[in-house]
Amino acid sequence: MATNGVQTTAGPVETAIREKLMTLLQPTELTITNDSWQHRHHAAMRAQGGSSGETHFSVQIVSDAFRGKNTLQRHRMIHSALSDELGQGLHALSLKTKTPDEVQST
Repeated sequence: MATNGVQTTAGPVETAIREKLMTLLQPTELTITNDSWQHRHHAAMRAQGGSSGETHFSVQIVSDAFRGKNTLQRHRMIHSALSDELGQGLHALSLKTKTPDEVQST
């Protein structure tokens, strides 16, 4: 369901993202925002018929699993976990990854 172009309930892609990241990273914080409506006019999205409305997401995640890993390693962990979704229409992820210690120090 969408209101003003914003999806108000989690669709299957968002649900899969949440389940996979919760299982893999056991985060203390996880926020997933569906930004797809902002990109529906892009040529790639029009070519897919607007797709499922689940093509672009912002993910903010805090996890001990990131301890000792740099940003690139953290992002690779997430991209690897979501490889099926990325291969089936998930077009873009905006990632903010932190450890609990990094959150406390800001």
